[in-house]
Amino acid sequence: MSNNRGRGLQANALGMFDTVVMAVAGSAPAYSLAATTAVLVGSVGLASPAALLYCAIPMLGIALAFSYLGRIDVNAGASYSWVGRTLHPFLGFVSGWALVVSATIFMVAGSLPAGSMTLALFDSDLADNTALSTVVGAAWFVVMLAVVLGGARLTVRAQLLMSGVELAVLGLFAVLALFHTGDARAFDWSWLGFSHFDGMAGFASGALIAAFYYWGWDVTSNLSEETRNSRRTTGLAGLIGVGVVFLLFEVFTIAVNVILSSKQIEENDANVLAVLGEEVWPGWGGKLLIVAVMLSTIATLETTLIQVTRSLFAMGRDRTMPSALGRVHRTWNTPWVAIVVVGGVALVMFIASNALGTVGDILSDAISAIGLQIAVYYGLAGLAVVVAYRKMLFKSAGNFILGGLWPLFGALFMFWIFVESLGELSAAAIAIGIGGLAVGLVPMFWYWKQGSDYYRPAKLDASRTVEADYVPEDHTAARAGAHEGLPTDF
Repeated sequence: MSNNRGRGLQANALGMFDTVVMAVAGSAPAYSLAATTAVLVGSVGLASPAALLYCAIPMLGIALAFSYLGRIDVNAGASYSWVGRTLHPFLGFVSGWALVVSATIFMVAGSLPAGSMTLALFDSDLADNTALSTVVGAAWFVVMLAVVLGGARLTVRAQLLMSGVELAVLGLFAVLALFHTGDARAFDWSWLGFSHFDGMAGFASGALIAAFYYWGWDVTSNLSEETRNSRRTTGLAGLIGVGVVFLLFEVFTIAVNVILSSKQIEENDANVLAVLGEEVWPGWGGKLLIVAVMLSTIATLETTLIQVTRSLFAMGRDRTMPSALGRVHRTWNTPWVAIVVVGGVALVMFIASNALGTVGDILSDAISAIGLQIAVYYGLAGLAVVVAYRKMLFKSAGNFILGGLWPLFGALFMFWIFVESLGELSAAAIAIGIGGLAVGLVPMFWYWKQGSDYYRPAKLDASRTVEADYVPEDHTAARAGAHEGLPTDF
């Protein structure tokens, strides 16, 4: 942080329950199911529940990595800080940049469905109008921008409302699906095995799509400087979030396999949930699930905005990006410059994506490109925890498995998906995915030459910080000033 201290973010704004809600909202269960189920079924067929199951195991390893790293370094930049202080500052910057680029692409990719879902509530024909969907989606985006600007507490209140309704609707339909009769096919345990995958390449392409389903729970780490007792809370909330969305994803993917025919899934690729809703509860079901997907999409726009603005805030504070990004608003305690910049860039991209015409193509390429970028920064975080805890891994079986072996497996899995899927993806997806990362080399080398302190980091070593820094829940007030006094930070 050196000489650019300034004001900090609002400390102690979020509690445990708030943080779990943010983790679930970040993964956007209804949006992920609606936007991605047809893509997943198209890729791996009846093996879709298995793809989600076998991606959940390494994903939990990455969530454990975030949990262990969050205990020893509280930083809004999360993997940007951790990877930079364990592996190498260049890799840390690439980690942060991968998140910034994937989140920015997603805000455009996510706003379009938010617009078309809103229109679908009034008239299903309007939902196909790209220009109108973009305008309505952009309007929702601006509303979420204002909410995120208004501070962490306002953000969580909006999130509780949107995610509460979404999860209630999903829960209701999970129960209704269990009692549904007249199924397209009977449930088979083999759907959770390996027999339906088309070889290793098929498994990898399914896993890359499944990674996109889960992505977003790590917003809890970007909120760490604003969370009470964050050393314990943010990591635990991320783990609970992954568990909750895993159950929802499995229940609904199995329900889609059981209740809908292959033809129904294919014909309704962007709206599988609404079709499922109509089957389960004719008349009202489709509309209710459209509402759930709309709320989920808007809610995840909000968590993505938090991730990208907090990452840019940390980069601005460390002077690895323009230092103005590290400025905090006097009243709202939010990184207002970062929020305004991200809003402006995303709105320009909305207009550009419209000019390119076929939004469907852009979306499928964007989702694959985001998958590549997620694999990069999740994988690096999985390696970082092993380095940070290397002196403590053999002190207990728990440390060895939860802080070493499992995150390492998660990291290797992420890198394997990355390499394996390069052969499967379209040229456009690879160009967006790798090109987006390559652009980050410009600010990286520029600010490295300028002599930012970030490139001379104090190394993270868990053995020196874990014992000294645990703060019980009732003692947080003493630390409320800012995270900056903690010895584990820059």
